[in-house]
Amino acid sequence: MPQFANFNRGTPRSSTSNKYQKGDGLSRSCDIGRQSDISPDAHSDSGQCNTSTNAEINAADIIDPYAEGSFRYVAPGTYTSGPRKGEPCVLKWFKTGVVFEPDYFTLDIRAVDKALEIVNQFNTLNVTPKTIRINVPEVWFVEPSNHPRLSGWKGARMLCEPFIDNYEKFNSNSGWYDVFGTWGEVMQALSHFSYHVSDGCFVLCDLQGGVSRREIVLSDPVILSRRREYGVTDLGPEGISSFFYQHNCNRFCSPHWKRPLDPSLFFSPRMGTSMMKHSESMVCTRRKRGRVIA
Repeated sequence: MPQFANFNRGTPRSSTSNKYQKGDGLSRSCDIGRQSDISPDAHSDSGQCNTSTNAEINAADIIDPYAEGSFRYVAPGTYTSGPRKGEPCVLKWFKTGVVFEPDYFTLDIRAVDKALEIVNQFNTLNVTPKTIRINVPEVWFVEPSNHPRLSGWKGARMLCEPFIDNYEKFNSNSGWYDVFGTWGEVMQALSHFSYHVSDGCFVLCDLQGGVSRREIVLSDPVILSRRREYGVTDLGPEGISSFFYQHNCNRFCSPHWKRPLDPSLFFSPRMGTSMMKHSESMVCTRRKRGRVIA
């Protein structure tokens, strides 16, 4: 008999593309429930939301995640309610025991909200015929089954968001970027535009996601800010400087867009996401509660 554990949703995060598989072994599903100050309908046209309150995940994928990034694990799940019922989703959680730390998730969500503002404005420029969208993650809480290795997971937080196909990375938060292909150029232009439209206060970067026939959906965006307002991936003014040290304007950039006068390199460019400790305590501005059975 399959056994299941529940996850309640709290703050968001993103997905990975062409590796979605259900692992062998015990199946645990998480039933997700949601509670939020902001309804999914309040998000801009650029946001792709969960539009669901429940999901399930194989317990084996929690114990042995099928993928990982620089500081998060990733596991596939399936929505079990709402318009997305039966569709794949992605659940993510931080490494090194921070799954119970709310600030990491809160600041992630704050970065997504700022990214949505920037992408909305970029889409009005019609730089590309495809619409750029961003996955809007939510924090869900775990309600584990009686599997002995899940006993410590009750109340743990995970980010849940829709699954993305054809996943690829276009740039990072340390200045690395994909030098091949049109979409790499478009994403570099989007990062440059974010600095211009924010009057030099922010850079939207670490852009990654999937390209489809009509749109490109991004996940896990990073905001670099002058005051390091956006959590552990916000490398601050040094990160902004490093981005522009590496950036060469391309055909999608406007010659009128602002850029720093004399940028310097503070970080070695790497494809993976770089992280710095963040000490500020935050209050979550968007809280959703969902249930995931594992």
